[in-house]
Amino acid sequence: MEIPVRNPRTGQIDHRINVTNATTIAALAARLRLAQKGWRALGLEGRAVALRRFGDALERHRDALAAALAVDTGRNRIARMEVDGVRGSIAGWIAATQGVLPDGWVQARSNSSIRHAPHWVPYDLVGVISPWNFPLTLSMIDAIPALLAGCSVMVKPSEVTPRFIQPLNAAIVEAGLSHVLALVPGDGTTGQALIDAVDCVCFTGSVPTGRKVAVRAAERLIPSFLELGGKDPLIVLDGANLEDAVTAALRGSVLSTGQACQSIERIYVAAPVHDAFVRRLTDAAMKVRINTPDIGQGELGPIIFDRQADILRRQIADAVARGARVLTGGVVEDHGGLWLRPTVLTQVTHDMEVMREETFGPILPVMAFDSVEQAIALANDSQYGLSAAVFAADLEQAAAVARRLVAGAISLNDAALTALFHEAPKQSFRDSGLGPSRMGLEGYTRFFRRQALIAQMGRPLPLSAFAEDAGEG
Repeated sequence: MEIPVRNPRTGQIDHRINVTNATTIAALAARLRLAQKGWRALGLEGRAVALRRFGDALERHRDALAAALAVDTGRNRIARMEVDGVRGSIAGWIAATQGVLPDGWVQARSNSSIRHAPHWVPYDLVGVISPWNFPLTLSMIDAIPALLAGCSVMVKPSEVTPRFIQPLNAAIVEAGLSHVLALVPGDGTTGQALIDAVDCVCFTGSVPTGRKVAVRAAERLIPSFLELGGKDPLIVLDGANLEDAVTAALRGSVLSTGQACQSIERIYVAAPVHDAFVRRLTDAAMKVRINTPDIGQGELGPIIFDRQADILRRQIADAVARGARVLTGGVVEDHGGLWLRPTVLTQVTHDMEVMREETFGPILPVMAFDSVEQAIALANDSQYGLSAAVFAADLEQAAAVARRLVAGAISLNDAALTALFHEAPKQSFRDSGLGPSRMGLEGYTRFFRRQALIAQMGRPLPLSAFAEDAGEG
């Protein structure tokens, strides 16, 4: 079966992919499992050498990858940044994982005759289901550390943005990794078949689909690592640098057309500085240019997935119907593809969808607050808990507020830092995810099962030691 693929800049169907069926996936999984034994036997250093070759191959295919990603997403510069980012992540993971797994014998505290040692066993086959907003980055964000851990990996990229698969496959083959890293194009049925074939699954995407992945994985008693949606708040306290706060709010909401899970989607500003903040934000938002007709110009790309435009229209219409004011943008423009200019909303309330439901677009609703307590309560009034941001006059004041927010990563005096900085482990709160962090060292160790080797250094206890009449002491 073929799936038609829409070009986000033109709105035209200009590509098609074949769906990988369950039979093919089962056969591929068997081959990947068989190859994993030799891959694991290479050891960390041997796998690092192979992954460096992969990084070199990505560099040689950089232009083809970037060109495919530019068509997939309608973005030019960010497409090249994706390729460079994956190459950088390979080097980063190799550097971060040297000598981090303890393996020596340890004397038991409770029994002088017993020693124990860990043995780290990688999963044979890891499955990755990735979304459409950053096709290459999010296909590889779990795959690279899993490969380095000694796992084989099967990746199902989004059918919305699949053009990068061909040049990525060329780099995989050139690096000699096709025996342990495979891409399977397809739709939801392909993702379901992948879950049925692997030993653990990593999923990045929406909460509703994440729930389905978690249920399917639970039925098979395999772990699922989920990075799901967000509704990230930004709090601007009185005394914060408004120019910096506006800069971060706009970038955090508009970069990649807001199509990122860590985008700022709610802004709460202290009442004494609310009007000044809104004026600055409105002025800045009106200067943002859409990148049509020239992809090489402007800061704002198209809406990648056309169904997302319906959500943006609905949230704006609902907000306006309930009394919100639109200061900039507000209309999805059809230039073949679909664009929404940065849309600043004021007089918003929490009974509006735009303040409750994930937006995934460049909408900036701004709400005033009268006290820090109120700001914290509003920020925490959400089913989501992915990340957040706080601006304050000084770091300690910002950190004090951040520690009371229900979210996994809090940017202080900036926004969406998790998109720029990957060394700090964090977990998703509430409906925004499940499982250990994919950042920091946990992003590597989650692909191992820890086996305990427990050694008796004396003589085993006889059964008579447990007899009822053996006495005490």
